[in-house]
Amino acid sequence: MAGKFVISKGNDGKSYFVLKAGNGEVILQSQGYSSQSACENGIESVRKNSQDDGRFEKKTAKDGRFYFGLNASNGQQIGKSQMYKSESGRNNGISSVARNAPDAKVVEE
Repeated sequence: MAGKFVISKGNDGKSYFVLKAGNGEVILQSQGYSSQSACENGIESVRKNSQDDGRFEKKTAKDGRFYFGLNASNGQQIGKSQMYKSESGRNNGISSVARNAPDAKVVEE
């Protein structure tokens, strides 16, 4: 099953998206956008930038768990992952975003 982008409205009135893998697991989440069209632009940016390995920023949280951010060409973060217990889990998450983002359909919740 293919991945999908899910757009939703937050309690703050902003639009957010998550990228879900084929198994339904969230592999990337966005920050809040002031409009639906800005949110859709963010999704297009994920599609494009996820194909460039250099756009992924590998990070470690204070508690020792691993996560990553995906940055646009201007350096601005367009999405971040959930926390992983291992580096290999994080690296698999990056691969999953790169694999799922280009063809993922967009749905609204």
